[in-house]
Amino acid sequence: MAEMNPKIKDALLKISFVERYEKLSAHFSTARTPANNRLIYIDGEEVMEMIQAAGYSPRFNTKEKFYKIEEEHIGKYIFGIHIILRDGRVELVWVVKENGTLLLGSPWGTYSKRLIDVNYRIKPPVFRTYEDLEAILKIVFEMYEDFKNTLIA
Repeated sequence: MAEMNPKIKDALLKISFVERYEKLSAHFSTARTPANNRLIYIDGEEVMEMIQAAGYSPRFNTKEKFYKIEEEHIGKYIFGIHIILRDGRVELVWVVKENGTLLLGSPWGTYSKRLIDVNYRIKPPVFRTYEDLEAILKIVFEMYEDFKNTLIA
């Protein structure tokens, strides 16, 4: 597995990314919401409205089937989020570029493997209602803002 950029690694450690992701995963777990209780068929417009209400400008990539938050330019950095909703799971990708060079663009599940151990796995959060999804996204966006602020500090 590729080595994580030191700036990214430092920012993730400073915001306690692994601990926060573990907590999110544990709360919105498969034990709480088994596969047969998950919200599989979702209303894309409702998801778009949810993301907009959180203060972000989303687009849906119809080819790749994910929601993409409009990239944000802060100094020499470009930040973005990809949200993949599949089978009642929320899979996330943070995208970070510095002066046009990609520093981060892989799924959240790989961050803990790179920070702790290649065999360490945190399962993506799962949801059964739009309220669950909204609560998950609220936490995700808080983590994202903390990450951005830490990286640019």
